[in-house]
Amino acid sequence: MKKLITHFSQLLSPSRLGTFEKVLAKRTRYITVVLEDIYQSQNASAVLRSCDCLGMQDIHVIENRNKFDVDPEVVMGSFKWLNLHRYNKEEYNTISAIEKLRADGYRIIATSPHTDDKNLDDIDLGEGKMALLFGTELTGLSDNALAMADEYLKIPIVGFTESFNISVSAAIILYQLSQKLRSSDIHWELEEQEADALMLEWLRKSIKKSELIENAFNKKK
Repeated sequence: MKKLITHFSQLLSPSRLGTFEKVLAKRTRYITVVLEDIYQSQNASAVLRSCDCLGMQDIHVIENRNKFDVDPEVVMGSFKWLNLHRYNKEEYNTISAIEKLRADGYRIIATSPHTDDKNLDDIDLGEGKMALLFGTELTGLSDNALAMADEYLKIPIVGFTESFNISVSAAIILYQLSQKLRSSDIHWELEEQEADALMLEWLRKSIKKSELIENAFNKKK
């Protein structure tokens, strides 16, 4: 893999390659985002844009009744640099999605007002990786998502309106948690193999006819 990365890297300008390396060094999977059955494509797409800006690599999209279509005018190209995981093979996908995330070592944090909720400042990053669940603006997270959550998170509101919309909520939460995470001594960075795989994926997307170039490279080997 590293030899192919080196080969592809020679086809990029030094400035472009430097940008890739700089962004890759800040990418994390310690915090991930889960969108449950979002029907407003603009707001969900805005969440993707925030994830890219703040270094979150993975977004998990649960599609029960609503299929998520990326809004290109909102994501502004950020979509191509992220890993989007869709859960849509069953009639109802919330349970299997949460079970998969928990099996991968994530604690499930529901971003919804709840009797046992915590303020954003009270979330302990040191307790392990976290998957932040966001629901629809109209009804919030489903009963199953709330029941399966390990913790509940809210943003304190001091106005008359009950809550922020999903894109604003995600931006606020991800910004504060990512700043706190990167100033901690927690190992939040990607493992070397993960970083190499991601770099190779980005290079393939950035180089014209990368598949032909890669095939020729493999034949020489």
